[in-house]
Amino acid sequence: MANPSNPAPKPCRSDQPNSSPLKRLTEKFKEKPQQGSWLASMVAMTVLLCSAGLITTFAWMSIQFILNPEQVSWLNKSLPGWGNISDNNPERSQTFREIQDSLSKQGQIAGQILPLERDTTTSFLLPVFKQRANCQSDCKYIVELRVYQRAGNPELQSVSKAYYHLAAQLKVTGPEESFVVAPIVNPTDDNQGSSLPLPLSEVGRFEGDTPSPGVWFYLRGQRQQGTSAIAYGQIVYYNPEGAHLQLMLPWTSPSGQLPQWREVTGGDAKELVVDQTVGLEPQLRVYQVNSVKFVLNPIQLEQIFLTPPALQDSDYQNALMLARSGLWTAAFEQLQSLKKQQNGQLPQAAQAQMDVIDLHSQATRTQADTTSTSPSQQVLADLIDGRWDKALEVFEASLENAQQIATLLKADKGRLWSRVEAQLRMNPNQQSVQAWGALILAAKYGQERANTWLNKQSKTTTDTLTYIQGLLGQLNGDAASQIPSHSSQIVGSVQSIAEVNAADWLKPPSQQTRHRVFEDKHHSIFVDTQQDVSLQKADNQVWYQVEVSAFHDGRRWLYFPFTNLKPPQTSKEKFFWKALGIDSDPEIQIVVWLANREQVTTTATIKAVQFRDGVLRLLVAADESVETLYATSLQQPLLAMTNSALEWIEPVPMTLQELYQQDALRVKAMLPILWRSLQESGQLPDGTVPDSQYILQNLGSLSVQEVDLTGDAMPETVLTIPPEAIASLDMQDTSEDGSFQPQQSTLTSPDKNQSRPHTLILSDSGQVIYTDFKQDSPALLRAIAKLSGGQSVGLLLENAHGYRLKVWSQKNQRFE
Repeated sequence: MANPSNPAPKPCRSDQPNSSPLKRLTEKFKEKPQQGSWLASMVAMTVLLCSAGLITTFAWMSIQFILNPEQVSWLNKSLPGWGNISDNNPERSQTFREIQDSLSKQGQIAGQILPLERDTTTSFLLPVFKQRANCQSDCKYIVELRVYQRAGNPELQSVSKAYYHLAAQLKVTGPEESFVVAPIVNPTDDNQGSSLPLPLSEVGRFEGDTPSPGVWFYLRGQRQQGTSAIAYGQIVYYNPEGAHLQLMLPWTSPSGQLPQWREVTGGDAKELVVDQTVGLEPQLRVYQVNSVKFVLNPIQLEQIFLTPPALQDSDYQNALMLARSGLWTAAFEQLQSLKKQQNGQLPQAAQAQMDVIDLHSQATRTQADTTSTSPSQQVLADLIDGRWDKALEVFEASLENAQQIATLLKADKGRLWSRVEAQLRMNPNQQSVQAWGALILAAKYGQERANTWLNKQSKTTTDTLTYIQGLLGQLNGDAASQIPSHSSQIVGSVQSIAEVNAADWLKPPSQQTRHRVFEDKHHSIFVDTQQDVSLQKADNQVWYQVEVSAFHDGRRWLYFPFTNLKPPQTSKEKFFWKALGIDSDPEIQIVVWLANREQVTTTATIKAVQFRDGVLRLLVAADESVETLYATSLQQPLLAMTNSALEWIEPVPMTLQELYQQDALRVKAMLPILWRSLQESGQLPDGTVPDSQYILQNLGSLSVQEVDLTGDAMPETVLTIPPEAIASLDMQDTSEDGSFQPQQSTLTSPDKNQSRPHTLILSDSGQVIYTDFKQDSPALLRAIAKLSGGQSVGLLLENAHGYRLKVWSQKNQRFE
């Protein structure tokens, strides 16, 4: 009888309210292993990879032990004496001659051996070369490096010849062509170089203090790329602990420099520096020696990169952005400031990045501090170092400079532009940087592109736009555009002219006039015409010429002779009208002094300019009344000056006696100097200088003015000595007891120079800094005036030929 089947059990539901607490607890424990399963998997994977690495290592060692036991003889240092691996197989040991012969049979050449220790008696590195077929020069290239050690077998040591066994060998290939030429190839160029390896022809050992233990070698080749002789190669490290040779790093240097071990990040360890500088653009790759867990080669070279930033700080990140754009000095200065805020401490990785930036900054600062004879090279060095204003000074110095620099900017491959963008991100309203941005764009793409870019700059002021437009004009060869607009400030002498030859004079620039030629309800059409200006004057006017003594060109005062004035070959008229400031106001005043020192003036109009051999002349049309002025002036020269050129200085006059009452000590020191000056100039006979009271008694009525002429905020003393005062003194001489006795005059009265007053100027220390007593300098101090556009005070001197304006030279310590 069949047993009835058991009913099927009902499925257990965990959400039933009457479910067992024990069952719920059991299920929770079942879920936990699922949550930690990923950790177990990672541990298992790590163990598996390590095991695979160990198996591979032991397999390689086993194969070497069977086929070439000398290759693993380095294990002897870790094995007991009875278990040492023999490296003294006489069949494998060879003399150096046998090594050379063996290589020769294989079509190879043994090179010059290099020591691994102090000499080559116990071990050496042997480069192995091959010969290129159908080659005329530099035909050998390195294919292999070998390390040989002296055989330790007693049988071989007893013979006279030295036997060596092969301890390590390394197949060698040069870096790929694309890697070698990368520093000098623009990323947009079509030819980036091939993937073919380039030959290596030289091997050398790094001498001096290099990272230890071990020996460092370089392999080197050379390639001519255009005008660049590029050096390239490999860095090789020999680990004596494992008798192992290893290629560590390919390198390339467009300047042909070998890598160097230098202390960059401080401390005892040195870094490997590879110089990839192109021209003035520094590119220095810095590599640190770091340890790795690999028995045969326990170290590696790691480059110090500037990305990512080692410090999560906005100022630090901005500094690294400047450095990556090439503004190394600005970046380093910002990092210095940040480090100071951090109490002089930065994380090790951040300090390493800062040290690399400092290394580049040293290079750019040295270049910019070195004066170059080439304006374009000087500007390039200044821009690379972020010296924007200094570079603009070179650009603005002359039109020739601007043209050279335009060629430089046009050839920019983006490095200068990246600096502009980076600096404007930090300081959007820096005028000099905006100027260079516009100049680069104008040189490469035209002025319209530059203006479009300028208009998009949110921080560009109207004054900046006006200034930059002048620079753009200079870039395009317009010399006048570099001259700032200014009112005319001219000083000169009026001279008569018999005949005016229009061909000898530069007339004003042609004037552009706009005419409406068509108009309806919707349109107007205009035509611009150029109208030349002819030399014309009114019937009641007379031609005169003005020989310019000094003028202000909008930046500085220039003085006769104008040998440094370099007008352009084209548009000379526009240049002179702008430089003289007569493009907006061509009027000039003609001044004459009457006998009572009163001034009488009239106005003339400048019509043309002439420049020859450093002499600048103006052709002016003046009213006929000038003839009357000239007659009234008793034949003295007429002064020409524009309205804003000079500001007369008229200090309160006093006598020498009155100055003595105010400052007796200074006047007492001054009197003997005054007397000796009169003697040295021949105005008084030689002899003993009388006492101060006598001099003061006879010269106390001299006119004295005190005014600062040298710009040191200390007044100089200007003494005016009339001829009658000198004549009265000249009739006396000293006796043996020091008193004065009458004597025959030594003056020559017919000389006109003796009939006018003379001037002596003493500094605040009592030194004579100006005198017109000398016979070879018959100049009369007509006036003292302040030059507009600055704080300089000048002497207006009159001589037989006209007027000269002289100011104090701090450099030469005299009036020039």
